[in-house]
This record gives sequence, structure tokens and C-alpha cells, in this order.
Amino acid sequence: MSASMVRVEGLDVRYGSAHVLRDVSFELAAGRTVGVVGESGSGKSTLAKVLVGTAPIASGSVEVDGVDVASADRAALRTYRRRIQMIPQDPFSSLSPRRTIGQTLAEAVDPVRARVAEHEERIGGWLERVGLQADMLHRYPHEFSGGQRQRIAIARGLIIDPHFVIADEITSALDVSVQAQILELLAEIKASLGLTMMFISHNLAVVQRVSDEVIVLFQGEVVESGPVERIYADPQHWYTRRLLEADPGSAGFSLAG
Repeated sequence: MSASMVRVEGLDVRYGSAHVLRDVSFELAAGRTVGVVGESGSGKSTLAKVLVGTAPIASGSVEVDGVDVASADRAALRTYRRRIQMIPQDPFSSLSPRRTIGQTLAEAVDPVRARVAEHEERIGGWLERVGLQADMLHRYPHEFSGGQRQRIAIARGLIIDPHFVIADEITSALDVSVQAQILELLAEIKASLGLTMMFISHNLAVVQRVSDEVIVLFQGEVVESGPVERIYADPQHWYTRRLLEADPGSAGFSLAG
């Protein structure tokens, strides 16, 4: 059994009078992927922010990669955030239009100096790994399609060899055929690197493609969790069943795998 990369116990998050997460508990072993599903407002993105250390914890414990996130000081969090990477939802706004792709990836490797020439081989290698050409590092974001920009965002998140990756709705802005390509790419990289990952989505068909386990969030609470095969074959909670009925998969995806 792999050691736990993530251990969350009794997590509560409040923003003023709003109780955003309630008594959330789960563990994720190293090398595994957990899919977090739920409708808008269920607390998915707040959970991601807690794990990267940018959301306040009202109570409970959160340990990621051996770091107690709630009690870590600023210096510890700075180091920690280099090991925990977020792949953002929007590949359009997440890339600076004034920087080449090479400059963006160089900054990910070395935020202080960000010299493309020093890291050109590494940058080119990662561009090729995500299905682009190495010489594209001199281009700007507007020269790429939405799917290509999402590939660049994946490369930026993984180029520093993080210990834990959070993918937050990374296919939601893409059309179905491009979604399938991105999911296939992510599955290949996950398998080759042994990534530990949290994949956040409102789309159950998408989550099934990349996850080993599933957590279903409803109004800030975990209403169901378990191995992906069991959740899809025999959902126990009415909310999980409703999500499956409402989104049984679109063209290019199949709940049967």
C-alpha cells in the first residue's frame, strides 16, 4: 500500500457566515488520482484552495506531502507550493499575452531569473511531451488554439516535477473532441510519471476517465466516496444518482469506460 500523499480530517471552511466545507475527510495514496465531483457551489474549488494553502481552515487537519497546511508558516508554505501545482481551468487568462511560451515555462522552472536559454532543452522536451513542437517556445499564447493552450498549462504545471497536482475543471472550456485528447494526454503522463492528482470536475464522465477514486461533494459535504468502479456501477446516495442521470456522458465519452 502506498503512503498517503493527502490526509484530510474533519475539515471545515467558513467565509463569514457561509459554511463552505463541512467535516470533509479523505485520504489519497501516492500515485493515485481522486476525482472530486459536484455542481457549482458544492465546495470543489474551495477544497483545492485549502490544499494549496490559499484558503482559511476553520477547523480540522490537512496534511499534504508531509506538511501540516494549517500550521505552516509563510516560508514553509512557499517551499510547499513549489511541490503542489494547480493546473487552472482557463487556459486563456492563465497565460500572459506579453510573454512567449518559453518565457512562461522558464518562469515556472526559475521564478527569479526565468532565462529561457538556460532551460531551453527542458522546455522543449515538455512541449513535445504534451504534443506540441519544441520550437514553439518562441510563440505567444494568441498563436495557439484553446486545446494547445491547455497543453501548455499542463506543461507549466508539471515541468518542475511536483509531488501533487490539482487539475481544476481543465476540460470545461474545451469542445468534446479536444476534451478527449486532453484526457488521453493526462492519462499517459499520469501513468508514465506515477502522478498523485486531484481532478476536479462537474462532469462525471470526464472524472471516470482519469480517476481511481471519486469524492462526491454536495453543499460542502462529502455525501459519497469510493473506488470509481463502485461509484459508477452502484451509487448509494441520491445526489450521486442524480448527477449520473443528469450527465450520463456526451459524445466521445462512455460511462462504461
